[in-house]
Amino acid sequence: MIYVWVGLAGAVGAVLRYLVGIYVYSGSVFPVATLVTNLIGSFLLAIFTTVLVERWSLSPMVKTAIGTGMIGSFTTFSTLSVETVALFEGGRTGLAFLYIALSIFGGLFMSRIGFRLTEKEGAQ
Repeated sequence: MIYVWVGLAGAVGAVLRYLVGIYVYSGSVFPVATLVTNLIGSFLLAIFTTVLVERWSLSPMVKTAIGTGMIGSFTTFSTLSVETVALFEGGRTGLAFLYIALSIFGGLFMSRIGFRLTEKEGAQ
């Protein structure tokens, strides 16, 4: 049954990712939509792992469906990888390194913000 829940939640995450891609698409060479999606996903996963998992009593099935299914399908490392290689192959080395740096450090930063927000919530 967990496979069904992960699949359903994954479908929701994939549709949300597609919608972000539509609304954030910049038409530029730089992959803004994927960057924004992954930064939002880092933020949401941090909040999910602290608030929903540690403070609320959720079943393992729900935790897996949301964390792995929905947020996992919303974010995408494979697209980041392909877009980075395309930037390198297109001679846009600087943009490729900028994309990598923004993705890694931006994701860490957004995760930290998510954790910080939940720390303040828990302290009140």
